Amino acid sequence: MKRDFFIKIENKEHDTSFDLDKIVEQLAFNEQGLIPVITQDAITKEVLMFAWMTKESLEKTLSSRYLCYWSRSRQELWTKGETSGHTQYLVSMAFDCDGDAILCQVDQNGSACHTGRRNCFYLELDHDKRRVIIQGDSA
Repeated sequence: MKRDFFIKIENKEHDTSFDLDKIVEQLAFNEQGLIPVITQDAITKEVLMFAWMTKESLEKTLSSRYLCYWSRSRQELWTKGETSGHTQYLVSMAFDCDGDAILCQVDQNGSACHTGRRNCFYLELDHDKRRVIIQGDSA
């Protein structure tokens, strides 16, 4: 079981390294071949968006350093900024302790959200009023 690999490395020494290809092979892609990705601004640490990757889009991201995702609505690969010019250059990538999620820190050029907003999380909850309020300007 792939999860066993991540359990085995939990107590390894700080700075122990592993071959990237071995880690990618052990990632827990779901039944559709997808793994969730959280994308964050490398400097401000602002969460910009959440998306999905396939093994192919992960490999494309690793080779080009530009974020490539899987579009579930279009059923195709899409490199962020291909049409908008709002690119995401990979600064760092980390895998969670179970190997079932990826965190990418990026240099964001332009907006991350297709609405033109800086990030995709602009619908903010006002818990006391039980309302959701739009935050952030759109382009």
